[in-house]
Amino acid sequence: MKMPVWFVFVLGALSAAGEVFVAKVGGKVTLKCGVSSYTRSLQWHHGNDFLHSVDQRGFPRKGSAELAQRSVVRQTNLEISSVRETDAGRFTCSADWTRREHTLSVFSVSVSVTPSADLLLGSEATLQCDVKGVIEGCEVKWRSPKVDSPEWSPTAQLKPVTSSHNGTWQCIITCGSNQLSEHLTITVQEPPPTTSTTTASLCSSKDSPKTTFAIVCSVLLSYFLL
Repeated sequence: MKMPVWFVFVLGALSAAGEVFVAKVGGKVTLKCGVSSYTRSLQWHHGNDFLHSVDQRGFPRKGSAELAQRSVVRQTNLEISSVRETDAGRFTCSADWTRREHTLSVFSVSVSVTPSADLLLGSEATLQCDVKGVIEGCEVKWRSPKVDSPEWSPTAQLKPVTSSHNGTWQCIITCGSNQLSEHLTITVQEPPPTTSTTTASLCSSKDSPKTTFAIVCSVLLSYFLL
C-alpha cells in the first residue's frame, strides 16, 4: 500500500536539525531536546536503543539499555550522569510529531605536571593536557590562576616557576558554544635555606660580635650537615 504523499511531507517538515553537545568521561551532561513542551508523548533514544518515554499524564517508562539507568528526563531534556566513552553518538528526541537528532561527543581528559605539583621558585615545570576524542574545530588551552595572564597551548612551559603560577590551573576544551574543563592545583614554595644560611642563624648572635665559639660552632655544623 502506497503511503499518502501529504503524510510524507508532514514528517519531513517537522523533522529538525539538532545540536552537538560535549562531555568528559565521568562527568555529567544535559542534552536539550529543543522543544519546551509536548501534548501526547516524549521519547529519547540513543542510536537504536530506547532510553525513556513520558506520556501526556507524566507517566515515565525506562528502557533496558545500560545508559537508561544512568540518565533521567527532566522536563524535556535528558540528563546523563557518570558519562562513559560509549555514550558518544546520536541521540533522538521525539516530542509528539517533532523529531530532533542530537550528537554527543565524549572526551577523555587527563592533566599532569612534571616534575610534580609542588614546585620551587625558580625551577622549571611542564603542564600537559591530553584530550582523547576531541573533534575537529575544538580548541584546547591552559588558563593560569592569574586572571590577566595570557592563555597557553595544551602544553605550558613554566621557565622559570614564579609566584604567579601558584594556584588552580584550568585545561579548557572549547567546541563552538560548548565548553568543559579539568582542574590542576599547583603549589609554589620558596627554596629551602642553604647550609651557610642555616649555620649562620644557629651560631651567630645579632647582639654581640662573632666569638671563637661562634666560629667553631659554624665549622662543626657545616661538617655535620654535609
